[in-house]
Amino acid sequence: MLLPEDTPAPEFELADQFGAACALSDLRGRRGVALVFFPLAFSPTCTGEWRSLHESRDLFDAAGVRVVGISVDSTASLRAYAEREGLDATLLADFWPHGAVARRYGAFLEQRGFATRATYLIDAAGIIRVRFASPPGEARPIDAYRAAIATLATTTATATTAADAVGTGRD
Repeated sequence: MLLPEDTPAPEFELADQFGAACALSDLRGRRGVALVFFPLAFSPTCTGEWRSLHESRDLFDAAGVRVVGISVDSTASLRAYAEREGLDATLLADFWPHGAVARRYGAFLEQRGFATRATYLIDAAGIIRVRFASPPGEARPIDAYRAAIATLATTTATATTAADAVGTGRD
């Protein structure tokens, strides 16, 4: 079961496709993060999804959202995949312990040994603002990302306004 919205995203550290350590807290900074769990590099559905995400990177850039993929593939496989497909996104290896981060996010399919297609949009404060998934073999549509980004922008603006009101003593 996917983690609920409006709750803190579990912190993690995984190696990226180049072998560098990458923690969720390092990814967030002053931007939102789209954590894109995907089953396996080089599979047809995943490849179609990543091509679509890559072609839509202006959508994410304009919203200040960093796209980060997570799969159970090794760093070497993810590096080869990113090079073959011309992907510039950060891809993280949830290789060992096998699927540990996917499990923490409720996105691991035990019977299949890999992650489901689950996406979490996390704001700069580390709160899950939007989450959605699609069944195995079915790609997540870019329109789902557009809607998620719109929701993220609205909740971020609301949270900022509320924090400003508290900070100034306004009710």
